[in-house]
Amino acid sequence: MRHVGNLVAVLVVALIVGWIYKSYLKNQQAAPIAHPRQTIDAIGVQNDLLAIAQAERMYQVEHNAYGSLDDLVSSGTMNRKTSGRDGYSYEAEVSPEGFRIVAHCPSDAVPGCTNYAVDQTMQVAPTP
Repeated sequence: MRHVGNLVAVLVVALIVGWIYKSYLKNQQAAPIAHPRQTIDAIGVQNDLLAIAQAERMYQVEHNAYGSLDDLVSSGTMNRKTSGRDGYSYEAEVSPEGFRIVAHCPSDAVPGCTNYAVDQTMQVAPTP
């Protein structure tokens, strides 16, 4: 009789685990699958934005102001002008209080791509 009780306990535990697993999978929303090249490009663009934001920070320390992309290159704070990656174009919006670097995606050439932006908080985020 003891073996039957153990078997029932194992079955109950298996049912509970199965129910949790099934409900977990049911609640998961399928993430859109991007083309691998788009994923690589998006990560590269985000890394570029962080590098430009770091250059803005260094420029601000040296000049007590934030600078345009051309200012960053001409001052030597950034080694080369980052013209973009795979169709993305970069734009710097500066003010005395901070900066915002935006990567504009080539939506006409790559439908569904995402614009990204970074500011003085060093947080890259999608932007409309």
